[in-house]
Amino acid sequence: MTAQRFAELRDRFDLTEVPDDLLELAFTHSSYSREQGLDELANNQRLEYLGDAVLDLVFAAHLYQTCPAMPEGDLTRLKAAVVRKSALASIARQLELGQHILLGRGEEATGGRRKASLLADVVEALIGAVFLSGGFDRAREFVLSHFSLMLEDVEARDSLCDHKSALQESLQGRAMDPPRYRVMRTEGPPHDRWFTVEACLDGAVIGAGEGSTKRAAEQEAAEEALATIDEWLEQ
Repeated sequence: MTAQRFAELRDRFDLTEVPDDLLELAFTHSSYSREQGLDELANNQRLEYLGDAVLDLVFAAHLYQTCPAMPEGDLTRLKAAVVRKSALASIARQLELGQHILLGRGEEATGGRRKASLLADVVEALIGAVFLSGGFDRAREFVLSHFSLMLEDVEARDSLCDHKSALQESLQGRAMDPPRYRVMRTEGPPHDRWFTVEACLDGAVIGAGEGSTKRAAEQEAAEEALATIDEWLEQ
C-alpha cells in the first residue's frame, strides 16, 4: 500500500534510498496517527525537527559559498527569507506534496492539505528522511536540486511585493479592519538588531515574521497572513 501510494513521488524525486516506512512517516500528520491509534511518535514531527536543522545548514553553507562578499547580517537575513515557513509552503504547493499527506478525518475536513504550516512541515520532514537515508551530501543535493531555484524565485517576488498593503487591501475588500503589528521580541546590539513581529486581527495572531528591521519583520508577518488567509478567515 505504501509503495503504491508514494510510487509517483519516489520516481519524481529519485528517492530510491528512502525506505518505504520512513517515506510514509515523513507524510504522516499527527491527526492521522492519533486517529489510527498509533504510537504517539508515529508522525512526522521528529523528522520535521531534523529536516529544519538540515535545511538551515544547507542554505547557510550554500550562501556562504556563493556570496563571498556578503556580510554576516545580510547572510542571516537572506537565509531567513528562503527557509521561512511561508516560502516552504509555497514550495510544497508547487511540488504538489499536499496530495500525499496522511491526515485524520477532522484535519482533512478543515482543509489541512492547504495549511501553510502543515505543508512546510512536510517539506522539512521529507528533507529529514533523505538525510537519514543518504547522509548530509545527499540531503544537500536533494535540497539544492529541487528547492533552490523555486526558493530564489519566491524571494525575488518578495523583494518586489508590499505584503502589508496587499493584506490591508484584502481585508478592506471584505469590509474588515486593517491588522495591527506588534513587536514581540528585539534581539542583538543596537547596530545589529533582529525583530520578531506578529500581525494581529481582532486580538488573534494571523501571521508572524522576523527581520533586521521592524518593517522587514512586518512584511514577513503580512506575507504569512496572506499565505494562510483561508485558514484564519474560517476561524
